[in-house]
Amino acid sequence: MTQVEPSPPDVNGSERAAGGGNPIRILIVEDEFLIALELEYRLRDAGFEVIGIAATAGEALSIAASDRPALAIMDIRLADRTDGIQAAIELNATLGVRSIFASAHADPETRKRATAASPIGWLQKPYQAEALINLIRQHLGQCRPP
Repeated sequence: MTQVEPSPPDVNGSERAAGGGNPIRILIVEDEFLIALELEYRLRDAGFEVIGIAATAGEALSIAASDRPALAIMDIRLADRTDGIQAAIELNATLGVRSIFASAHADPETRKRATAASPIGWLQKPYQAEALINLIRQHLGQCRPP
């Protein structure tokens, strides 16, 4: 099997959509403010465009509907009654936006529930930002035409 390497960032350091378009747009869904800010900083530093930070499922759906991210980084426990799994399912079903789950909750039952969202991947907190960035780039490399 051939290993697909992601495209390098452009001269400005931005990860670009297939065909050299705009930077890859990412939505962060995380209710812990400091974690969300750190994640935003790391993603921007890696050349991605963070379109917003949502603390609730409702905010996530609203931001995604208006700003159309390429993917979402999704925590499981959010600030409202709808959890990140349900939010990810709705994002995927209504907008075709898939998620990477980044959560401390990775028990088998939670992961089983999450399969309905067709997740890109799963990172258990605490995780290294580089692991998330590599997962995003790997996914983008698989999505790009040869």
